[in-house]
Amino acid sequence: MPPVTWEPELEELRRREELARRMGGEERVARQHASGRLTVRERIDRLLDAGSFHETGALAGAATYGEDGELTDFLPANCLVGTGRIDGRRAAVQADDFTVRGGAADAAIWQKMVWAERAAHDLRIPLVRLVDGTGGGGSVKTLETMGFSYVPPLPGFELVVENLSRVPVVAAALGPTAGLGAARVVTSHFSVIVRGTAQLFVAGPPVVAAAMGETPDKETLGGARAQTRAGAVDNEAADEDDAFDQLRRFLSYLPTSVWEPPPMTESTDPADRREESLLSVVPRDRRQPYKMRDVLDAVLDRGSLFEMGRQHGRSLITALGRLDGRSVGVLASDPMHYGGGLTAAASDKLARFVDLCDQFHLPVVNFVDQPGFVIGTEAERAGTMRRGARALFAVHQARVPWASILVRKVFGVAGAGHGDGSRLNLRYAWPSGDWGSLPIEGGIEAAYRRELEAADDPAALREEIRARLDAVRSPFRTAERFSVEDVVDPRDTRPLLCDWAQRAHELVLQELPAGPRSRGLRP
Repeated sequence: MPPVTWEPELEELRRREELARRMGGEERVARQHASGRLTVRERIDRLLDAGSFHETGALAGAATYGEDGELTDFLPANCLVGTGRIDGRRAAVQADDFTVRGGAADAAIWQKMVWAERAAHDLRIPLVRLVDGTGGGGSVKTLETMGFSYVPPLPGFELVVENLSRVPVVAAALGPTAGLGAARVVTSHFSVIVRGTAQLFVAGPPVVAAAMGETPDKETLGGARAQTRAGAVDNEAADEDDAFDQLRRFLSYLPTSVWEPPPMTESTDPADRREESLLSVVPRDRRQPYKMRDVLDAVLDRGSLFEMGRQHGRSLITALGRLDGRSVGVLASDPMHYGGGLTAAASDKLARFVDLCDQFHLPVVNFVDQPGFVIGTEAERAGTMRRGARALFAVHQARVPWASILVRKVFGVAGAGHGDGSRLNLRYAWPSGDWGSLPIEGGIEAAYRRELEAADDPAALREEIRARLDAVRSPFRTAERFSVEDVVDPRDTRPLLCDWAQRAHELVLQELPAGPRSRGLRP
């Protein structure tokens, strides 16, 4: 007698899995491709290491049974979840299937979405959200199909909140995302949106038209250009493959969780490299801008700069990079925008980025050319001082190792906030350093107003005063008083920072048992 096996049940399992792989059916899959978008399973295959994805809940969905009780058809839930590997490291995945009811939650099983959040939380692994749909309560048609309404819940949102303080969370907007779907994108450490095929809104154009009387199209309302400039989404992607590449790159700089150290890679860029271009990158004319990104490229490991939020708060550069293979957070003033002055938007960007680095133990290096908070009526209407103060709090609350390179200007409260002066003030000034409570430009008019008004030749007097002040503003005079600790040859910047990064990562290892910062992290 042959042995009794469970082969019939395994055959049924394989049949159901095959039905699930059909997603919304051939017609809807073709429609997805026609819109220039990949299917959810194609996306997971391209994001994760080959063969590493283990799907959980593939059998969840809407089944149809015949009179004999046998399965006749099956429509899978439109949220795929599971675990896999990205560059060899584990990650949890939560991905929408737009081919089933347009990614709407009334075709989903919310427990699957919560499972992915819980898996990332409990396994202490990064979470990737691939968002393509509303992900909220579905359309108003659900009122008829359900026969009742409900007070909107946020199932599992406590895990969404906690995960921001425990594990790296990344998200990609890969199609039209609204409501809870949009919230899932922005409640992340890094987000990306695909240009042309993805949009993000609180509510889409039909709802906006009915409620607000506006008639914007999808791109104007929530396209990549609009949302990256607003700062709701960090980066724009040229296509879906570019989006996946950016998610992978971001994760490559971060630890798997806050209980682990940032990863280190083998660097082929000599730590003692001295870049000659740094001697001339800063103009002698203090009003003339220059390309700060050229400075970063020259100092960091070649090709390691990964910028976040370039279109938002543009006077401040926030990026991840490496120094001799060690991950660091990078802040830098951008004199090409507002002279590098800190705007309200740049202040928000600064606070969020510093919180990220502090939570995941990334040492921070700050390249400073800060003329101060941006002034004027628009700046006041934007609440620059309050939002700027919040950014200063973030800097002072951070406990990761910190180093500042004083490239040029360091003025006012914003300049003073380049680091926490109550700790070791580890900063290196270039000979181009220029600092004080106020820049001479504009400061002369404020301080010498009466003399200038009474002068026969105000322009000549202004130049005379400027010459007197220039004579005493040399960074070497500041160094004489130990008000700046080190004036260095710009070419020594990389060797100094590579040496600092080595010790900074050693200090980070000593902090790891502490786990998440007690104050948590905000999106």
